[in-house]
Formats: sequence, structure tokens, C-alpha cells
Amino acid sequence: MSGQKAKRPDWPEYFMEFARLAARRSTCLRRQVGAVIVKDRNILATGYNGAPKGISHCAEVGCLRKKLGVPSGQRHELCRGLHAEQNAIIQAAYHGVSIRGATMFCTHSPCVICLKMIINAGIEKVVFFGDYHDELARQLAAESGLELVTLQEREEES
Repeated sequence: MSGQKAKRPDWPEYFMEFARLAARRSTCLRRQVGAVIVKDRNILATGYNGAPKGISHCAEVGCLRKKLGVPSGQRHELCRGLHAEQNAIIQAAYHGVSIRGATMFCTHSPCVICLKMIINAGIEKVVFFGDYHDELARQLAAESGLELVTLQEREEES
């Protein structure tokens, strides 16, 4: 050990690391996304993008959207996978965990489909790193009062 103490992460950094870890489980061939739902500094549910239980993953059977040349952000219904945000919300519902008033930490900003689910689930804030540009999602977030926060990566101190 060099004797230098690692900088202790603040709460947003801490939870974002869990979202990044969840993203590593993704089976999507296009984009690996992870999400964590947190309330009162406790993790309530996690999710990553991938196929539903019992369904072959894109990593196994290929990506239909890629085969058809579908651009990112379009024709979501052609994807066999669920988004990380959807899977986190579903996990909470499956286990009977209320996420009303929670914050979602996600590796990317949500698409409009996920954003509508986030709003109706009662999540109050979404914190993210990577931008997934979806103007309608941003408009709906503003109209609903959902807070969207871009988390900047902190430089390591020397």
C-alpha cells in the first residue's frame, strides 16, 4: 500500500458505483446500462438492461435492432430486452417494495418510455452520468416536476 488513503465517496458517487456494477450484468450488445433505486440511503432495487427471465439474451441470439439498422432511441418494441430502469422498477414491484419518493441512480439518462414509468412509480429524482438524448423525456420530466441531475465525475486527488 502506498500510504495514501482513497477518497471516501459521497452518497451520490457511492450509489452510482452500484449502478455501474449493475450495468456490468447487462446482456445488451449496444449499450450497457445499470440502475439503482435508493431511499433514505438504502438500496431498494437494482436493474440492468437485458431480456426477461427465461428468454434468450441478445448476447446469445443477436440484436434484431442492429440487423434491421434501427437507430438508437427508435422502435424500442423491436428489442427483446428491458431497460435497466424498467427492470429496477419491476424488481421493486415483484418484491413488494414501495419506491414512492425514492431517487434512481442510473448510468445514462432515461428514455421517454422509462421516464414515464419513473414518474408514475413516484420516483422524485433521477441522477445519471451518461446522456441518452431524448428531448421528449426532458420535457416530460420538467412538466411533471421530476428532478433530473447530471452527476459529474470527481477528479482523483493526487
